[in-house]
Amino acid sequence: MKKFSKIIIAGLALLMIGSFAFAGGGQQKSKVDVGIVLPTKDEPRWVQDETRFLDALKGQANVELLFSQGDSGKEKQNVETLLTKGIKVLIICPHDGTAAAAAAEAAKKEGVTVIAYDRLINDTTAVDYYVTFDSVSVGKAQAQYLVDQLKGKTKAPLYLYAGAASDNNAFLFFQGAWEVLQPLIANGTFVIKNSSEAVALQGKKDLTRAEMAKIIGQISTNWDFNDAKRKAADNLTSASTADKGEVFILAPNDGTARAIADEFAKDTAVTKYYVTGQDAEKASVQYIIDGKQSMTVFKDVRTLVSDAVAMAKDVLAGKTPITTGSYNNGKKDVAAKQTEVVTVDKNNVKAALIDSGYYPASDFTGL
Repeated sequence: MKKFSKIIIAGLALLMIGSFAFAGGGQQKSKVDVGIVLPTKDEPRWVQDETRFLDALKGQANVELLFSQGDSGKEKQNVETLLTKGIKVLIICPHDGTAAAAAAEAAKKEGVTVIAYDRLINDTTAVDYYVTFDSVSVGKAQAQYLVDQLKGKTKAPLYLYAGAASDNNAFLFFQGAWEVLQPLIANGTFVIKNSSEAVALQGKKDLTRAEMAKIIGQISTNWDFNDAKRKAADNLTSASTADKGEVFILAPNDGTARAIADEFAKDTAVTKYYVTGQDAEKASVQYIIDGKQSMTVFKDVRTLVSDAVAMAKDVLAGKTPITTGSYNNGKKDVAAKQTEVVTVDKNNVKAALIDSGYYPASDFTGL
């Protein structure tokens, strides 16, 4: 009987320990206010964002930041992990804008406010806000730079490249670029050399998403340096000498711009090239200083992070965040806070990126 009593007491003790553990878990759960999920730690941009987010929220709110490493399944797991910790706000930059809908819906089901950061989450009503640069303006700035370099030239060879077809921003960037380039493509000033789909649609200024998808399907780099390098090499191999000479290249971002520029620089039939970019990555800033990349669209991530943090803090305080526009994600018009962009080339690189305090001059040579 005594032995049986000891067993009962031991069982009760275990139950009490389990109860305290559960209560402790509940206390732990309330410790994270803001959960942040970024797409990968393998690109400088997102590592910089990590530092800026953590610095901006230090002492303001309890925060945990996770990386998805280019995997939508991992992304959803990250969100679920943050939900177990009781987050009230989720800031998420999706790897795949459509696949991320499931993660957003899981958060929304728990009453969490979902803020899409830099990239829109598509085909769901579970997104509350969107913090973004004006992506259409990015594409317009890239295209306008190419137009400005024409200086009376006609029949100028034009090579088009785009981001990942899974990223809504890739469509917005291309939309903006096409709006600027198309009239000059239609009248023969620019001649597309690497996309039969773009040639087939060159007479149409306003493309549907399905039409853009056809073009992007041919020219996508998947935001990947090696994919961009292979695609540029293939394009140059299949191009004739007449398709080269002084060429104009729409590259979607800095990583792909450097890869593409390296391939065009190696081709002896290319006498000069103009190549666009965006993000003002350090490596590309050096390329611009060295004359290897023509321009970048500077999206001051400090401002974008500040906008996202301000929005999260408003939500935590029970306030309605300030928005400046909206974007349709296929299911709803998502209220958005938009941040302006700046065109940077060799002429203003020091003023825009060094004098503004974005980068120290010591990071570069040849300034």
